[in-house]
Amino acid sequence: MEYKKIKPKKIYEEVAETIYEMIRTGKLTPGQKLSSVQQLAENFQVGRSAIREALTALKAMGLIEIRQGEGTYIKEFEREQIAFPLSTAILMNKEDIAHLLEVRKIIETGMAYAAAQKRTEVQLLEMEDALEEMRSVNGNEELGEKADLRFHFAVAKGSQNPLLINLMNHVSGLMGETMKETRRLWLYSKQTTLDRLYEEHLAIYHAIKTQDAEKARTIMLGHIENVEAVLHNYLTQAKFQA
Repeated sequence: MEYKKIKPKKIYEEVAETIYEMIRTGKLTPGQKLSSVQQLAENFQVGRSAIREALTALKAMGLIEIRQGEGTYIKEFEREQIAFPLSTAILMNKEDIAHLLEVRKIIETGMAYAAAQKRTEVQLLEMEDALEEMRSVNGNEELGEKADLRFHFAVAKGSQNPLLINLMNHVSGLMGETMKETRRLWLYSKQTTLDRLYEEHLAIYHAIKTQDAEKARTIMLGHIENVEAVLHNYLTQAKFQA
């Protein structure tokens, strides 16, 4: 029997979960203004950085709105949006994400290079299937996220390297969560759209299919750097506004 590893929670995660539960149970209502970062820090007896990170996570979930010069307000939301425990949007921690994206650059660019050299028709079909699902999800972001992750795993398999595949398995949980947040933020970015996200994956696929290893590596690096830029811009803005 396999058991899920239990990770200790960080302070900002505890804060985010507490505020989330207050919203979910109606103790905080849409339109209500939250206390200042300083006041929240005093109330929770934590540092202001923990409060800012917690607010960043809640903003990523679409539950609060940070108005520059005015403060932080609870947004209108659908009840179904918070029917379940706090999602791991709390992983939207700048340092954690920077580390993950650094790992992805190291691992996935090499994977794409190797896959272009070694992929089989089976792996190409797996990539095509994931791409087709990404293209046809019609706004169902849960399916889009799963298809996105399936594509990256198909590339990993294409490398024919079991150690690379194991490394991907090791970071897949974090990857899935950051993909979820990236796709959500991509929708609101002025520079990017989900169509562009699909096109980037398609370009990676074509480079692998035509066995252009250097091009596959370059496009994969560009893709991850674009993800990094979207997340960095969002987190910087959220921190500034908080």
